[in-house]
Amino acid sequence: MATIEKNPGTAVRPEPTSQRAQDSALARLAGWCHDHRWWVLIIWIIGLVGANVAAQGLGSNFSNNLSGGTQSAQQILDADFPGLSGSPVQVVITTTAPFTDAANQTRTEQLGAALRPLAHVSSVTSPFAPEGAAQISKDGHIGYVRVNFDEAAGNLPNAAIQKVIDTAQSFAAPGYQVALGGQAIGLVAGAKPGPAEGIGILAAIIIMLLAFGSVVAMGLPIITALFGIAVAFAVLDLLSHVVTTPIFAPEIMAMIGLGVGIDYALFVVTRYRQGLAEGREPREAAAVSLATSGRAVVFAGCTVILSLMGLFILQLPFMRGLAVGAIAAVVLVMVAALTLLPAMIGFAGRAIDKLAIPGLLQSGAEPTARGFWYRWSRTIQRHPVVSGGAAVLVLLCLALPMLSMRQAFTDAGNDPTSTTTRQAFDALATGFGPGFNGPLVIAARVPAGQQATIAHLDAAVRATPGVAFASPAQANASGTAAVIVAYPTTYPQAAQTEALVHDLRDNVIPAATSGTGVTAYVGGETAGSVDAASYLSARLPWVIGAVLLLSFLLLMAVFRSLTIPLKAVIVNLLSVAASYGVIVAVFQWGWLGGFFGIGATGPIDPWIPLMMFTILFGLSMDYEVFLLSRIREEWRISADNSAAVADGLAKTARVITAAAAIMIFVFGSFVFGDPLHVLKVFGLGLASAILIDATLVRMVLVPSVMELLGDANWWMPRWLDRIVPNLGVEVDVEPPARVEESVVLPVS
Repeated sequence: MATIEKNPGTAVRPEPTSQRAQDSALARLAGWCHDHRWWVLIIWIIGLVGANVAAQGLGSNFSNNLSGGTQSAQQILDADFPGLSGSPVQVVITTTAPFTDAANQTRTEQLGAALRPLAHVSSVTSPFAPEGAAQISKDGHIGYVRVNFDEAAGNLPNAAIQKVIDTAQSFAAPGYQVALGGQAIGLVAGAKPGPAEGIGILAAIIIMLLAFGSVVAMGLPIITALFGIAVAFAVLDLLSHVVTTPIFAPEIMAMIGLGVGIDYALFVVTRYRQGLAEGREPREAAAVSLATSGRAVVFAGCTVILSLMGLFILQLPFMRGLAVGAIAAVVLVMVAALTLLPAMIGFAGRAIDKLAIPGLLQSGAEPTARGFWYRWSRTIQRHPVVSGGAAVLVLLCLALPMLSMRQAFTDAGNDPTSTTTRQAFDALATGFGPGFNGPLVIAARVPAGQQATIAHLDAAVRATPGVAFASPAQANASGTAAVIVAYPTTYPQAAQTEALVHDLRDNVIPAATSGTGVTAYVGGETAGSVDAASYLSARLPWVIGAVLLLSFLLLMAVFRSLTIPLKAVIVNLLSVAASYGVIVAVFQWGWLGGFFGIGATGPIDPWIPLMMFTILFGLSMDYEVFLLSRIREEWRISADNSAAVADGLAKTARVITAAAAIMIFVFGSFVFGDPLHVLKVFGLGLASAILIDATLVRMVLVPSVMELLGDANWWMPRWLDRIVPNLGVEVDVEPPARVEESVVLPVS
């Protein structure tokens, strides 16, 4: 296409080299897949079956080792107190008769004796043993048997944990209730993911039936996304053997893969139907749809992948596992949209609108002046300051709660009341105080002749505000190490418990051991969670910075503009901040907590804001790339920024809102259809962000800002244009009539 002349005085660079849409690499790929559709389908089926057979043969190796004890304290426990070095478990017993009755005492002793020989159990402390005297509540009706595994919770085989659960619960009887708590128990008997994926797929089917009005048109994006996700599940099972992959990674992967997979296919199918409405042949319409919408899908998918790669900065195994699983899902659904979908379109042909729902069939033609989105785009165009300012004000109000976000790992008090972990948690809190659910282990190295210092430290720990109780200091056989177990007065996830950990480390221990040569460390699972939360929250700005930089560079290379990527980064930051505000208001403040079924309020798990940012920024860029690709396509035809913004919005708004509605329901299904607390938080954060992004940001703020900026939207200094790589030649979509004229007939 020739250089477009702009208004005098406007700094606009020459247009890059372009080509006909039908001649692009993606169009050729679409044509090949369309022509060889049976081969493409067979290859996908073979890949699906092969990957799942391999995954079934090897099985999965998921982990939930999200945090661990402080390393220095753990080293002392491993070397000198092997009975205390592993993950602790509380077998909590609630009795109707006094706990010390002979029958209850006999049953409890038998329970402890049955647990001692089990695999991976290193020690069992009975409440009737001298060292377990504090394990019976003051009211005499609640007691617990302390069990220590020989490994950290995340390293234990599930079978060993389940055996402890089954053995302990086999002693339950009328008037003698048994519940088990502890991080290890939560891995096996805690809240499990629910049927949220099925709910999300059902919602997507309904939305696309309303959007297209045709069963065939609805089915293509669903089939394409399901193929990609089915392969991704098998790939994730295989990857779990080489990458530490959290046990809830498949649900996160399904949440992301379903959302983007259906959206990507939806964009391509919408453009294909438009091509048919323009009078193109099915093969040509498929080629044009992949050359235009498929190009946007490629860049959108790459943006999501780049965003997820920001998680590798953390250098944490479980975050790498989450990132790898999500990236695998995005890659596979993107490849499915670029290969399997054109093949499926080849099977459908012009019958894509068959099996229409009476009264719901939507035309594939572009919107006209009579359409709602056409009128909406012109309204925004006439009032860009008012509409844009109102959108920014609403986003800032939604983001305000984010300023009070507290990041910490949540405890079992957020589990459903039907789980044994929640029952044990509540019983311990009732009988002994909330801090008994999160003991702090103080491990010390003791030089010769400094045993008196340990006694002084013991007394200092007991006198520390926030400590409800501390077990007597226990020394190893040689007297070179000691351990004190302190129980806070507050729940493990409470801010006061975190403050106590820091107080012990920064003030109490240094004051008690100064000048003695004794070195003491605060460890255990609760302290380890505090350390992990601090590590993750401190690195959030680094992840944000890396993702913003990569996304800015990618958009600059794609759209050949400085203004567009800068605007995209700012508005997407506003969108993510607003979603942070929503989850803080609901899960930390308790607003609408009953409606969302959140249970107890609490902090935000520190990995969630990190994962949310990388995913949301990528998904927001999906809509940004799709909208801007169409706006740029219109601008390259008309050279009129105002008309291009309004027309681009009018022609993409319906599909963007339909795609967003699908994502909102897919993500929202994890809020109402899943009992796992972290998935509820994650689902609500993603659903609210997509709702905000597809309405306030994409339909109001972006067109308002682009209208105000005018031709400056497309400005890029010539020197910068020369050094920034051009990611793909732009395509020109010619009307069907012009396409026919350009065909050169062969000489007979």
